[in-house]
Amino acid sequence: MTTLPPGPPNPLLSQRALLVLLTAAFLGTVIGALTFFSQGSAPTAVVAGLITAGASTLGLHTLIGH
Repeated sequence: MTTLPPGPPNPLLSQRALLVLLTAAFLGTVIGALTFFSQGSAPTAVVAGLITAGASTLGLHTLIGH
């Protein structure tokens, strides 16, 4: 009896998860850059970018279908 070779490994992230995380990272970067240009403070820009990335991750998770 012959055995089949193992198939390709499962991906680490699904396409949906990758889309949500990349979009959230993009939005966080944009908002962080805009905050830095308007305020001139790097710590404020980092906090704004992190808050935006976190909030948009939750929002995109509910908006993008399974």
